[in-house]
Amino acid sequence: MTHTWNITVHLFDADDIMRDGTITTARAVLATQSGTLLVGHGRARPNPQDLAVPEIGDELATARALRDLADQLLQATSDDIAEIEHHPVRLPA
Repeated sequence: MTHTWNITVHLFDADDIMRDGTITTARAVLATQSGTLLVGHGRARPNPQDLAVPEIGDELATARALRDLADQLLQATSDDIAEIEHHPVRLPA
Protein backbone atom coordinates (compact mmCIF):
# COMPACT_ATOMS: atom_id res chain seq x y z
CA MET A 1 0.00 0.00 0.00
CA THR A 2 1.25 3.47 -0.88
CA HIS A 3 0.34 6.71 0.84
CA THR A 4 0.90 10.12 -0.65
CA TRP A 5 1.50 13.20 1.45
CA ASN A 6 1.80 16.50 -0.32
CA ILE A 7 3.93 19.43 0.75
CA THR A 8 3.34 22.75 -0.93
CA VAL A 9 5.78 25.62 -0.44
CA HIS A 10 4.53 29.18 -0.86
CA LEU A 11 7.12 31.96 -1.16
CA PHE A 12 6.45 35.62 -0.44
CA ASP A 13 8.75 38.61 -0.89
CA ALA A 14 8.31 41.88 0.99
CA ASP A 15 10.49 44.96 1.10
CA ASP A 16 12.04 45.54 4.52
CA ILE A 17 12.22 49.34 4.70
CA MET A 18 14.01 49.29 8.07
CA ARG A 19 16.87 47.11 6.80
CA ASP A 20 16.91 48.21 3.15
CA GLY A 21 16.36 44.80 1.58
CA THR A 22 13.80 42.15 0.78
CA ILE A 23 12.61 39.56 3.24
CA THR A 24 11.57 36.23 1.75
CA THR A 25 9.02 34.29 3.74
CA ALA A 26 8.20 30.65 3.05
CA ARG A 27 5.22 28.65 4.19
CA ALA A 28 5.43 24.85 3.84
CA VAL A 29 2.07 23.11 4.10
CA LEU A 30 1.84 19.33 4.68
CA ALA A 31 -1.50 17.71 3.92
CA THR A 32 -1.92 14.00 4.63
CA GLN A 33 -4.56 11.67 3.22
CA SER A 34 -6.09 11.35 6.70
CA GLY A 35 -6.65 15.11 6.92
CA THR A 36 -3.68 16.18 9.04
CA LEU A 37 -2.52 19.67 8.13
CA LEU A 38 0.76 21.12 9.42
CA VAL A 39 2.26 24.48 8.43
CA GLY A 40 5.93 25.38 8.76
CA HIS A 41 7.31 28.90 8.47
CA GLY A 42 10.71 30.24 7.45
CA ARG A 43 12.29 33.60 6.64
CA ALA A 44 15.42 34.87 4.95
CA ARG A 45 16.85 38.36 4.72
CA PRO A 46 19.90 39.12 2.59
CA ASN A 47 22.96 40.79 3.95
CA PRO A 48 23.03 44.28 2.35
CA GLN A 49 26.68 43.74 1.36
CA ASP A 50 25.93 40.52 -0.56
CA LEU A 51 25.08 40.29 -4.24
CA ALA A 52 21.34 40.17 -4.95
CA VAL A 53 20.55 36.54 -5.80
CA PRO A 54 16.83 36.03 -5.06
CA GLU A 55 17.02 32.24 -5.43
CA ILE A 56 19.30 32.03 -2.39
CA GLY A 57 16.68 33.76 -0.25
CA ASP A 58 14.03 31.40 -1.60
CA GLU A 59 16.21 28.38 -0.78
CA LEU A 60 17.03 29.54 2.74
CA ALA A 61 13.47 30.52 3.63
CA THR A 62 12.20 27.19 2.23
CA ALA A 63 14.83 25.19 4.16
CA ARG A 64 13.80 26.94 7.38
CA ALA A 65 10.10 26.33 6.69
CA LEU A 66 10.74 22.64 6.00
CA ARG A 67 12.82 22.35 9.18
CA ASP A 68 9.98 23.92 11.16
CA LEU A 69 7.55 21.50 9.51
CA ALA A 70 9.81 18.53 10.33
CA ASP A 71 10.00 19.62 13.98
CA GLN A 72 6.22 19.85 14.14
CA LEU A 73 5.84 16.42 12.57
CA LEU A 74 8.26 14.89 15.10
CA GLN A 75 6.30 16.52 17.93
CA ALA A 76 2.99 15.26 16.55
CA THR A 77 4.46 11.76 16.29
CA SER A 78 5.76 11.95 19.87
CA ASP A 79 2.35 13.09 21.07
CA ASP A 80 0.61 10.22 19.22
CA ILE A 81 2.97 7.61 20.71
CA ALA A 82 2.65 9.13 24.19
CA GLU A 83 -1.13 8.90 23.95
CA ILE A 84 -0.93 5.20 23.11
CA GLU A 85 1.78 4.35 25.67
CA HIS A 86 0.46 6.62 28.45
CA HIS A 87 3.82 8.24 29.20
CA PRO A 88 5.83 11.11 27.72
CA VAL A 89 7.83 10.30 24.59
CA ARG A 90 10.60 12.37 23.04
CA LEU A 91 11.87 11.38 19.62
CA PRO A 92 15.39 12.51 18.67
CA ALA A 93 15.66 14.80 15.67
